[in-house]
Amino acid sequence: MKRHIIAVFLLTVLLHELPAQQHSPLSVQQIMQDPARWIGTSPHSLQWAGNSQFIYFKWNPEQHPGDSLYQVNIKTGVISRAEEQGLGLPDRSPYFNIQRTKKLYLRGGDMYEEDQRSRKVQQLTHNLSGLGNIQYAANGEDVYFTLNNNLYLLQRSTGLLQQLTDFRKGKENPESTPSEQNRWLQQDQLRLSQVVRERKEKQEKTEAARNRSLPSRPLPIYTDNATVNGQTPSPDGRYITFRLTTNPQNGQTEVPTYVTESSYAEMLKARAKVGGKQATVRMGIYDTKLDTVYYLQTEKLPGLDRQPDFVKDYPGKSYTRSKEVVVHGPWFAPGGSKAALIEVRSQDNKDRWIALLELSSGQLSVLDHQRDEAWIGGPGMGWLWGASDMGWLPNGRQVWFQSEASGYSHLYLLDVTTGPKKQLTSGTFEVYEPRLSQDGKWWYFHSNQQHPGERHFYRMPVQGGKAEQLTRGEGRWDVTLSPDEKWMAQLYSTGNRPPELYLQQNKSGASPKKLTESLTEQWKAYPWRMPEYVSFTASDGAKVPARLYRPQRGSRGGPAVIFVHGAGYLQNAHKWWSSYFREYMFHNLLTDLGYTVLDIDYRGSAGYGRDWRTGIYRHMGGKDLSDHIDGARWLVEEHGIDSSRMGIYGGSYGGFITLMAMFNEPGTFAAGAALRSVTDWAHYNHPYTSNILNEPTADSLAYARSSPIYFAEGLQGHLLIAHGMIDTNVHFQDVVRLAQRLIELGKENWEMAVYPLEDHAFVEPSSWTDEYRRILKLFEDTIGDQRQSAD
Repeated sequence: MKRHIIAVFLLTVLLHELPAQQHSPLSVQQIMQDPARWIGTSPHSLQWAGNSQFIYFKWNPEQHPGDSLYQVNIKTGVISRAEEQGLGLPDRSPYFNIQRTKKLYLRGGDMYEEDQRSRKVQQLTHNLSGLGNIQYAANGEDVYFTLNNNLYLLQRSTGLLQQLTDFRKGKENPESTPSEQNRWLQQDQLRLSQVVRERKEKQEKTEAARNRSLPSRPLPIYTDNATVNGQTPSPDGRYITFRLTTNPQNGQTEVPTYVTESSYAEMLKARAKVGGKQATVRMGIYDTKLDTVYYLQTEKLPGLDRQPDFVKDYPGKSYTRSKEVVVHGPWFAPGGSKAALIEVRSQDNKDRWIALLELSSGQLSVLDHQRDEAWIGGPGMGWLWGASDMGWLPNGRQVWFQSEASGYSHLYLLDVTTGPKKQLTSGTFEVYEPRLSQDGKWWYFHSNQQHPGERHFYRMPVQGGKAEQLTRGEGRWDVTLSPDEKWMAQLYSTGNRPPELYLQQNKSGASPKKLTESLTEQWKAYPWRMPEYVSFTASDGAKVPARLYRPQRGSRGGPAVIFVHGAGYLQNAHKWWSSYFREYMFHNLLTDLGYTVLDIDYRGSAGYGRDWRTGIYRHMGGKDLSDHIDGARWLVEEHGIDSSRMGIYGGSYGGFITLMAMFNEPGTFAAGAALRSVTDWAHYNHPYTSNILNEPTADSLAYARSSPIYFAEGLQGHLLIAHGMIDTNVHFQDVVRLAQRLIELGKENWEMAVYPLEDHAFVEPSSWTDEYRRILKLFEDTIGDQRQSAD
């Protein structure tokens, strides 16, 4: 009896010392349901009416199957469903004439014109398949457009439609080039027969006379097997620039889909793997007056023959850098000048040249050359196949562009007559979406000047000076100016509230007026946390920004989860509504259950300048991984987290980092969930991967140290792998190959969940629910309070 009493006493003491089970009013099923019905749909796709009196936007407050078009009268504040006819709302961005009295746009594949004063809309085409590249001529009336790859001019005063180019597939007259033998036989026959000679001469004279009587037609331009795009007329109409893009026949990946309507397995076509042959681009110039074509010569661009630094790691191995480039533009100077601004990128994306193109000769004059031994990137810098932000000032002498020359993406001017560039903005912040005011006196742009995790709207004199902040309040302001530039339509969000539509006068200190309320009462009933914005010191001394969620009872002795955002170059430790809104809600649930959650903007993330952006060059899973290890250490040292109760999870790039952490840092994380993760970078796409790791055949060391599949033997903690089977971005093959590796290594503490009907980004609430139930169970069973209770 005494022994029984002692046993009951010890059990009572033990149960008293165990932490009480915590609960959350949230459930995984609840937070992973259809966000439109559970959270609400924020307004988006803002656009002003030409008279600056109405704002149009997409919205869905009534929870219809799809978003609808709404309008708000800025004088009355009344919001109503917009009429679908007569509003002149384009499917694509509108094109204004120089006077900004008219705009062109495409809707339903046809071209429309809207008068900005009367709002009268005129349909200019009907059922013309393949219409595109619409723009006004220099006179502000006539219209250029492309149709079936050729450029046309519609003269409004006469209604005359003129074809300006004649691009043709194939080679020029291949059948009319006789062999040497046939040429000899032809000439011999002409020598032998006078009648044959006379008939030939008569036919040639007849054809010449007929051609003289016919209207002139554009010169046929044969493209072989290239695709034509970028047909752009010069302001005076004499020159037409164009690009010919030749795509190689790289082997595509086939992704099988097993759950189909036909009940048979079917194959989806997906992108090729990194390292294959890349598309080549030539820019041509068609001189319509001389009826001749010539091509841009770029082989002698300064720095194009320079070898990249990484080849030094392969002594004795030959490397030939490609001389192929990608050309963007042209941008023509205002006032009808023939000066054309173009951007040229090296195919390996390590060099960018901004140059003037002399249209009469095709010669280039380099204005600015930026080289990055990692890769060219950053806000406003476009990408290899997409143009950077740049253009001309109204004076026709200065060009503007963005550059990371200072370490951050800033705005620059350059006088094409004198040469030196002038930096207009400077500091440890970045500039986004610069645009000129209508009168050419001001710059408008967004920037994170106030704080890396905030985004505000600024105005600055065109030649530089103090930037005036026009928005106030922590979070993110995305501003769309009215055509008269008197008003700002704004989408504003915070760390715990999705975007809503606001209206503010275009002046500093003006108060924004909230116009929409999109959130459901059900979603607002929960007290969603505002994350704490913190930083910790990495092992190399860098300050790493992060968001922190702390449980109400405190973190000492408790568990923690580190979330890894995807995309690599993406920002998530910010003060606005996250694109990872499901994860945000999941972190609130975890915090309710007693977990501390840390969300890190690791090396490679956006918003912190060039060195942060390129901190992963040639070693993904290097500093980006060590930032998470340092974050885990910081949680233990500063917040008292139990070092044996640490988990990590993330999707895509976040799944990749999770695998690297579980394989290369045994003992740091007891559990990890790797979702839709890259396991071998040699199997990912070319545009993204080759920037960071170069190409597998040229820089095999970078791929070997960056790919989790090579380190799978290091797995010690519990690992969940989850992947969509029809993922056409990170192919399901990635995790299948890793699974085989884990099997051969004899690893037991891992499991895989597959989703037969999901691509890279899940769409079905049932899939989201299943995935995050598994993640929660993994953490609860391994590092949560349930684990302690079971023990």
